[in-house]
Amino acid sequence: MKKNNNTKMSSIIIVDDHPVVASGIQQLIDREPDMKVIASAPDADTALRLIEKDEPDILVVDISLKGTTNGIELIKGLKKRYPKIKCIVLSMHDESLYAERAIKAGARGYVMKNDLMDNIIKALRTVIKGNLYLSEDMTSRLIHNVVTKSSDDEYALVQTLSDREFELFRYISEGKKTGDIAKLMNISIKTVEAHKLRIKTKLNIANSAELTHYAIEWKHRRGSL
Repeated sequence: MKKNNNTKMSSIIIVDDHPVVASGIQQLIDREPDMKVIASAPDADTALRLIEKDEPDILVVDISLKGTTNGIELIKGLKKRYPKIKCIVLSMHDESLYAERAIKAGARGYVMKNDLMDNIIKALRTVIKGNLYLSEDMTSRLIHNVVTKSSDDEYALVQTLSDREFELFRYISEGKKTGDIAKLMNISIKTVEAHKLRIKTKLNIANSAELTHYAIEWKHRRGSL
């Protein structure tokens, strides 16, 4: 497709630690006459250096990044420093687990990776116009949460978890062990245990076995809304 020189180009940086995924996204975007990928980064630290240098219009960021900063934390940090940058979250995790947190952090869209090829351009165009991009199903879920959360004690308790604590809580809900969680989050086992202790305190849970059961049941219930 021929690019019109008068077209306003939206500059985009991709933040994803999977080179094949990043390359596939870039190929899709670069077919569009009014969008251009100017850089890609495998982690939050590299992304911040590129953002400081180029200050793109849009950041397309994977929610799960290597290193100590995940995608939501990166977006939250950018919100005050670069308020004009619009962010779209990519995730392999069900929207019901992370979309609301991503939007609250400052993201303008949430795209599931298994729907990436069909929806990334649609999401970008929606966000460029100044609107939020979520699936119809997730929009219904968020409306449900707004209507019910005042009387949903469980929902309110889980929302008190920090983004890092929620990430760990989600791994627990998947049945992952402490050592595996430490590797996935790039933190020590001692730090995992410290996070678990804070989570148990916030959720009024007595022990680790009860926490595991609670997390698995919570994920099952939220997934069925």
